[in-house]
Amino acid sequence: MNKIITIAQIVSAVIMIVLILLQNKEGGLSGVFGGSDTSNAFRTKRGLEKKIFILTIIFSIAFLGLSIASLFTY
Repeated sequence: MNKIITIAQIVSAVIMIVLILLQNKEGGLSGVFGGSDTSNAFRTKRGLEKKIFILTIIFSIAFLGLSIASLFTY
């Protein structure tokens, strides 16, 4: 059981790292591909950018849950 939690924790950590790196602070998802517009400092997340943001939250909660579960398996 401990090995399964550890593997799931590593997988969720790698996915979370990728999702965080996709969230470019200067221009959102379009800034990653070279089309950043920094004039919109306060704008609403839409489309794929919003889905990546929500997935980041979900995987961070999953990572936290797996970390707490791994404390109780030892």
